[in-house]
Amino acid sequence: MKFSSYDDRPFFIVPARNRKFLDEKIAELEEMNVPFLIVCGEKVDHPNVMYHENAGKWEAINFAASFLPKDVNVVVLNDVDTKIFNFENALSDLNSGVDLVYCRVQVNSGPQVKFYQLLNPLRSKFHLAASGELMVMRKEVLKAVLPLPPCLSEDSYILFRTLELGYRAHFCTKTYITTERTSNQQEEAAYKRRTTLGIYQALNYSKPPPIIRVFYLVLPLLAPLLSLEGKDGKAWMIGINRAFKDYITKKNPTKF
Repeated sequence: MKFSSYDDRPFFIVPARNRKFLDEKIAELEEMNVPFLIVCGEKVDHPNVMYHENAGKWEAINFAASFLPKDVNVVVLNDVDTKIFNFENALSDLNSGVDLVYCRVQVNSGPQVKFYQLLNPLRSKFHLAASGELMVMRKEVLKAVLPLPPCLSEDSYILFRTLELGYRAHFCTKTYITTERTSNQQEEAAYKRRTTLGIYQALNYSKPPPIIRVFYLVLPLLAPLLSLEGKDGKAWMIGINRAFKDYITKKNPTKF
């Protein structure tokens, strides 16, 4: 989607750990003709890239938010290692009366393919977890949830806090991003540990609807059922159990 008018363009915030994928993301956003700010953990000579020591995505977003232009109405959080498809659908959903839209993630290989096949139908009904790879929201929503606390799953914190404050959220499946994720069960268990721990951290800082809190309360008890999905499911179970153990023993890193 390419915007012809400056006035209706959303503002993109892109956290980047380093310069990897930076050229591709800059080219994509320039092709879309949108204003953007990339917060990068490496110094890069580009007018839309600002250096900020890498302390986690939550801190990069806090830093970038102070540079939002006053006339911006819509803010987009987008990961640097993604490619965006059908962005107009997410904007249409936002304009239909919701306040925050998080979008589908598409991976073409690895354990995450099967994982999203299980997760997406669930979060079409209940907002169990966001996908921070592409989130579109009204600026007032972002301002309301700031500052983001130290959290590995800052995307789910934003979602949970949005719901807590009475705003409306929507999971958009027509707009999606492509990216690469884990390629084997060992990587998947580590990834699931990190993201699940982040969600428990997010729940510490927010009060989403009770059904979400109940789901994560019983998740460690349900995790063994995931092993029915084979080696991938066993990796998810291991990651969830390790995350819960980290959480209850207060091993709560905010940066991996």
